[in-house]
Amino acid sequence: MEKVRISKLMSERGLCSRREADDYIARGWVRVDGQVVSELGARALPSQTITLERAAQARQVARVTILLHKPVGYVSGQAEDGHAPAATLIRRETQWRQGRGGPAFEPAHLRGLAPAGRLDIDSTGLLVLTQNGAIARQLIGEDSSIDKEYLVRVQGRLTAEGLALLNHGLSLDGRALKPARVAWQNQDQLRFVLREGRKRQIRRMCELVGLKVVGLKRVRIGRVMLGELPQGQWRYLRPDERFA
Repeated sequence: MEKVRISKLMSERGLCSRREADDYIARGWVRVDGQVVSELGARALPSQTITLERAAQARQVARVTILLHKPVGYVSGQAEDGHAPAATLIRRETQWRQGRGGPAFEPAHLRGLAPAGRLDIDSTGLLVLTQNGAIARQLIGEDSSIDKEYLVRVQGRLTAEGLALLNHGLSLDGRALKPARVAWQNQDQLRFVLREGRKRQIRRMCELVGLKVVGLKRVRIGRVMLGELPQGQWRYLRPDERFA
């Protein structure tokens, strides 16, 4: 059996990101089968046990995850074509603290904060930004099984065959889509539940069955709901909340 970089194994197991793994290894916070590893680039067998010291675990706990209700007109990541990144909305005055609960905003929480997934510029709803590589991998890693729920207002006529295709049978860019759960929410709105996130996937799926999307809102990621979070505001993920 061939040895693999420890940082790669840690990322694959959801312990942290590769960058975080290198930092923890350099600090002597990683053990392989109980032995401290401090050499960057060190390798281990996939069958070996990797654990984090308490200092690394505490640092992970301290890293925040933010839930933002993204409005139309903001991009998920870096600025594009003059449109501001959604992260610019993370400010003290836009924090939603229902009942004044939860921690107060700290500027340090903006360092290393990155979106865990995309939401199109013309879509609204729940966007997750996190400092925690393990959470990012959980949501957008290749083997992620976290589903995402959307409410989609459409125009056009949808046949029973078209609805069946939305659930399973469509392809984008020459690749078959994973099965989805799509049903009518009301007379002009569909409810989509997906376990993948191709670029503009829902809009392109709808086009393939003769529908035009006129409004798209993400309302859930895994077990975390958008809920009453107002558009343009944000809050911290609570300690009792889990995506899976």
